[in-house]
Amino acid sequence: MKYSQRALSISASPTLAIDALAKKLKESGENVIGFGAGEPDFDTPENIKYAAIAAIVKGYTKYTPVAGIACLKEAVAKYYNENYGISYSADEIVISNGAKHSLMNVFFALLNEGDEVLLPSPYWVTYPELIKLAGGKVVVVPTQKESNYKVSGRDLQKYITSKTKTLVLNSPSNPTGMVYTYEELKEIVELCIQNEIFIISDEIYDKLIYDGQKHISPASFGEKAKELTIIVNGVSKSYAMTGWRIGYTLSNRELAKIMTNLQSHTTSNPNSIAQYAAYEALSGPQESLKKMVEEFAKRRDLIYELVNEIEGLSSVKPQGAFYIWVDLSGVIGKSFNGKVIDSANTFAKLLLENEKVAVVPSEGFGMENHMRLSYATSVQNIKEGLARIKRFVEKLK
Repeated sequence: MKYSQRALSISASPTLAIDALAKKLKESGENVIGFGAGEPDFDTPENIKYAAIAAIVKGYTKYTPVAGIACLKEAVAKYYNENYGISYSADEIVISNGAKHSLMNVFFALLNEGDEVLLPSPYWVTYPELIKLAGGKVVVVPTQKESNYKVSGRDLQKYITSKTKTLVLNSPSNPTGMVYTYEELKEIVELCIQNEIFIISDEIYDKLIYDGQKHISPASFGEKAKELTIIVNGVSKSYAMTGWRIGYTLSNRELAKIMTNLQSHTTSNPNSIAQYAAYEALSGPQESLKKMVEEFAKRRDLIYELVNEIEGLSSVKPQGAFYIWVDLSGVIGKSFNGKVIDSANTFAKLLLENEKVAVVPSEGFGMENHMRLSYATSVQNIKEGLARIKRFVEKLK
């Protein structure tokens, strides 16, 4: 049988694969510590859960408008106006089944066969797969540790061609936790305006920022920047609602209409109950969010300190999200029980087999010799997990 070549070209998510393997080992009785999960370990706040229950009781269980219920759109618009000074109308907002679905809508609405998408690495593992599914061509723009794994306008300029259609930016970043500054974004936005390049701005971690850093959206740099920017966000990360599957886009009106039409024939509307829960998340009390950010900041400080105490490992201190990007170049080439560590994949495999610690190797993120650790786990797990990693590294020869 002949299947779709485009579908066959898509690989499974390595982050979800690592998480699934760790869970399988735990179920078999192994004491596994997992640093792979890309979701908060906190429960969804009570007020949000009760809002969902109320929606069920009130009978809000039918189809909704394809692009989302009016009150949720209004809450999204208010959120961006109050926090970032950007004004959007309801017909410029599309609510979808999670931010991943929002991204899929964006790529399918924007790309024609062979259109080039600038993708700074390291990048979230799903971006290249969605680009390929939509018929686009991934153009990887490498970054360096010395630049905090961030891309500059000068870097991007080298990769722009007549086929360049869009740029993907993720700030705060998964996997590095880095946050773009106003000056860095200004240079990038000006370049995109000059070359009529769309900016897909993934802002899913916008509220998980530390040390007084501020999130800046590319859409805030004037009307032309707003017209070319498609913001992707959602409630999954900031409100511990990964399973509720509500994401959204803010874009120009024409593109929003295209994405609404696309969504109408793929998933119809997002889950009605989850939409009312998301409305409560954005419009209700924010104390739970503040507490989560405070706790993540403490964990970030701890894991950063413990990582950099291990000889051969190093990292740049994350500024947001809940990941730390660890440089393994100091241990590449060494061996464990006669097995040479020739890649991050090999390091991760041997670490899981011998110390029962699950990490995500960097190959799926478009960069060699690194690993991603999520600190969306307990302080106890962070301490024990890093102790095991240190023990493993000290055995290397």
